[in-house]
Amino acid sequence: MKYNQIDTGAYTIYFAEEGYKYLADYIKEKKYSKIFVLSDTHTHECCVYTFLQKFPFEVEIIEVEAGEEYKTLDTCLSLWQTLSDLEADRKSLLINVGGGVVTDMGGFVASTFKRGIDFINIPTSLLAMVDASIGGKTGVDLGTLKNQIGVIENPKLLLIDVNYLNTLPKEEFRSGLAEMFKHGLIQSPAYWEKMRHLSTLTTDDLEEIIYQSVVIKYQVVSEDPKEQGLRKILNFGHTLGHAIESYVLSHREKRLLHGEAVAIGMILAAYISHKVLQFPWDKVEEIKTTLLEYFPQENFTSQEREAIQQLLKYDKKNAYGRIYFVLLEEIGKPKWDIEVPSSLIQEAFDYYSINH
Repeated sequence: MKYNQIDTGAYTIYFAEEGYKYLADYIKEKKYSKIFVLSDTHTHECCVYTFLQKFPFEVEIIEVEAGEEYKTLDTCLSLWQTLSDLEADRKSLLINVGGGVVTDMGGFVASTFKRGIDFINIPTSLLAMVDASIGGKTGVDLGTLKNQIGVIENPKLLLIDVNYLNTLPKEEFRSGLAEMFKHGLIQSPAYWEKMRHLSTLTTDDLEEIIYQSVVIKYQVVSEDPKEQGLRKILNFGHTLGHAIESYVLSHREKRLLHGEAVAIGMILAAYISHKVLQFPWDKVEEIKTTLLEYFPQENFTSQEREAIQQLLKYDKKNAYGRIYFVLLEEIGKPKWDIEVPSSLIQEAFDYYSINH
């Protein structure tokens, strides 16, 4: 199936082979002084050569270490310095070829270098395709606190080529599925049902469900680009998910991937939704059962739960010292800016810990 491009107003999202033609046409028209390609050690090995075979322009390749732990201002400093050393000017272009860390950080580096140069995103992970590279959020972590420093700035163009997914480790692919499950829960009962029966889908179906996921996120972001209201629903599962991800990153040897942490956050949020908004209990159970088919159940001690709860105060969505959640009234019917008592968060962890 051939997918239509999505014109967001600020930039266009292209799909598959046809996208490379549009990319080349765009770059010819813009007459950039220099083109830089940013990748990490993983995508440099697996994806950059493939990309360059379809990209008929001369480039300078810049490489950073792979991993969330390198998504820092220190890495940005070295990237700004590298761009400066390579004589990048305001008419230069940065193309980010990689997963969410590369597109988030590359977008931030480009948006702040010489007060902003153009950038293009070529997401190579499922997570980046359906989430990180859409909506203009760029940024880096502050210590273990996720995405505390950043700006909202759109790429000039986005190209989604699902062939890059063949290079992904299984757990990274699974991590991206969490955001797709989320898109169904917050916006489309029909899409949630399709995702629930993922095991019956073929590889050909994958391109279609990625396209649908991108459309869902784009529709939400286009209505609320600066996250004043509706866009907050994209944070479903992320309030506790980010706190869990940050805690594990700094306290355990084996880190949790973003999607793994968000999957836990969605189960916790579903339980809290039942308690606060009378979200149907059978749907809470359905969410838990479905997500635990894909994401392993983690154990958290009472001390760890307490520490995770302490991290909630750093959540970017907080205001006036209050911690706000996105919860569900029904599947496809979210509510945002809901305050939740801490005792309920502990109850939610108890529920999550029960073996299914």
